[in-house]
Amino acid sequence: MSDFTCYVGEQIRQYRKAGKMTMQELADAIHKSRATICKYESGEISVDIETLYEISQVLQVSISQLTTYLPDAVNEPVRFPGWGKKSPFFQARRLYLYFYDGRYQRTKDGVIDIYEKKGEPGKYEATLTICSVSANGRSSEIFYIGRVLYSDMLIRFSFVNQYNPLEEDLLYIFNPLELRDFTMGLLCGISSADLMPCAFKCVITLKPQEHTESFRHQLLFTKKDLKRLEQLNMLLVDNMKK
Repeated sequence: MSDFTCYVGEQIRQYRKAGKMTMQELADAIHKSRATICKYESGEISVDIETLYEISQVLQVSISQLTTYLPDAVNEPVRFPGWGKKSPFFQARRLYLYFYDGRYQRTKDGVIDIYEKKGEPGKYEATLTICSVSANGRSSEIFYIGRVLYSDMLIRFSFVNQYNPLEEDLLYIFNPLELRDFTMGLLCGISSADLMPCAFKCVITLKPQEHTESFRHQLLFTKKDLKRLEQLNMLLVDNMKK
């Protein structure tokens, strides 16, 4: 069993008890056996994403509340990926992702949580939760699990959509040389609507941002971006400053 599976199970148990619900009641609500719920909560077996969604609906919590995994640092200092380096993006355990979806004319946001893989110092995993609002106003969450690779210039995230394993997204972000609380990146994946390859210009920050009009403009491709695309037949993103 993995740390993440145990963590999810413990979160299910805590929220179930907080709602004064028995294992049997939860089992009946999602059409599983009490023994299966017991195995979920103990971390003996992992919860598939569809069942996790059903559990979140019954417990009236979001999927991210059940899955946002941040390891405890009680007895020993946490070794961040860039221990001793100045860039705050090397040391961040939580990042905020923003991109603009022109199909729905909405700014979308997500939360990236990063943790060191237990027993494998220097290797990092991450979860990504994206809040998605469709054209008819319906809100949902898309959940990804993946890995992180650090370098002096770039940080690479590779995520697999837990609803649709066909979708493996790559997120490359600049590791700023100067101290600042935001950076730029490119998110590459497939469109959930028509299953076509796509890429979004992103802003990644250390703190949550308001969805203002000026912030939205930072997420749009500029005339310079489009001109370079036409010249080079290649989509590039600059590590620009605000």
